[in-house]
Amino acid sequence: MLIANNLHITPAREAKVMAFETVSLNRSYGGVQGVYRHASRETKTPMTFSVYVPPLQTGARLPVVWYLSGLTCTHANVTEKGEFRRACAELGLIFVAPDTSPRGEGVPGDPKGAYDFGLGAGFYVNAAQEPFAKNYRMWSYVTAELPALVAEEFPVDAKRQSILGHSMGGHGALTIALTFPDRYRAASAPRRWADTLATTRRHGDATTRLR
Repeated sequence: MLIANNLHITPAREAKVMAFETVSLNRSYGGVQGVYRHASRETKTPMTFSVYVPPLQTGARLPVVWYLSGLTCTHANVTEKGEFRRACAELGLIFVAPDTSPRGEGVPGDPKGAYDFGLGAGFYVNAAQEPFAKNYRMWSYVTAELPALVAEEFPVDAKRQSILGHSMGGHGALTIALTFPDRYRAASAPRRWADTLATTRRHGDATTRLR
């Protein structure tokens, strides 16, 4: 398990081989905002995610909030632009933000370069067709692999979880929460993909401006 100690995240078991590398650490509201990278068995690529750990007592386990970003985003959008840390510090919440798709050399994107398919647009599902099926396994990544890693390395209370997302991430959050109703205490989608689909039916290309 990892515990916050000033600007450092230190292993509780010194002999443990770390499952990921630390990209950056910053202190915020008495806690630690970290960005990490690891080799994913599901996507067969390096995956980057961020975790904010608020101030906590040694041995404490805290509720965790999962945030799923929308189209074209990475973990960095909410981590760098969203100010959730103050509320998380006050309420004692761990905040986790994964990437939206696999990335790297050899990962296929949309042949026409469309923004809403492929890179940055994994839709939090497992692809069923080649050449995407090998790497685009975001459902398994965000529902199994990453939660297991976070639970192992951070002081989370797995019985107190919630999930939310924006746009594409809102769709992911709702479908995941409905699939695992006993896992999450709450689920929300401030900007649901369902809204975008409904607007598409009513106004066609206007959704490009509204999203």
